[in-house]
Parts: sequence; structure tokens; C-alpha cells
Amino acid sequence: MAHSAQKPALRPFLPADAPVLAAIFRDSVELVAIEDYDEAQVEAWASLADADDFVARLTGGLTLIASLGGEIAGFATLRGKDEIDLLYVASGAVRRGVATVLCDALEKLAAARGAMSLVTDASDTARPFFAQRGYEPQMRNTQEIAGQWLGNTTMKKHLVPASGKSA
Repeated sequence: MAHSAQKPALRPFLPADAPVLAAIFRDSVELVAIEDYDEAQVEAWASLADADDFVARLTGGLTLIASLGGEIAGFATLRGKDEIDLLYVASGAVRRGVATVLCDALEKLAAARGAMSLVTDASDTARPFFAQRGYEPQMRNTQEIAGQWLGNTTMKKHLVPASGKSA
């Protein structure tokens, strides 16, 4: 029988985390998303970790860090009160509850901020994860990054208000 899995710990983003998060972003895109996008698309997407606005995206919202055994394993950013802007997990931490813990926290924070729903532009890789959590596809999008066109899907989930009462 396998031993019980360690639950990821959460903490807020610190500016010193930026290089590690950029490495996780690149790792996640290059090693996980390669199953859903071609090499040129993955290379273009991964290059966003090196862009000047990467740190601005991290600091422009509420970014949470998840760690396993003291090592950063993933991160997620809530932009405004109702948009998941970033959700990335290191390839070695996939299917270990990291994305679930991060998403649970962002959903609770969004509800506490008064959001009635939460939206995200989910990559083809992340779409099944969000669908399993009750996010419904709203529209298909294409985005140009470094000369490559990448598809994603805007997905939306209705939230239970922080008071626990249905709207």
C-alpha cells in the first residue's frame, strides 16, 4: 500500500520567488503541454517566462505559491476578483494535488472578494482539470505568441458566495 501523499503547503508570492516561478512556468510548458501543442508553439509559449512582463503578471494579482517538502511545486495568480490568470505546476509535481490546492484557494479567495463566478483561459492541457472542477467552456480563443498561434478555451465556474448562501 502506498504511503499517504503529502498535502501541498501554500504561502504568498515574494519577489525573490520570480526566478523559480519562471523556471516552473517554462518546465510546465515544455514538459507537460508538449502533449497538446507542437514544438514551435511550446517554444513560443515557454518564452513568456523570459518576457519583461512575467514578473508584472505575478505582482499584478494575488499570486500563491504551493510547495511540497519545502520545494516550490507550483503557483497560481488571481487577477482582480474573478480571473485565474496563471496556474502552473512543475512537471515533477503533476498529479500530486498541487493544482487542486491552488485552485481551491483561489476559488475561496474569489468568493470572499465577492465574485459570483471565476473565469480562466485554459490551455488545451489544463482544460480537463478545470472541467473536472465544474468550469464550463464559454468560447474558444487563439492567441499569437512570438509568431505562433495557440488555442485555449475561456472557462467559467459559478461560485458559492463566501457566506455559504446560494445567490
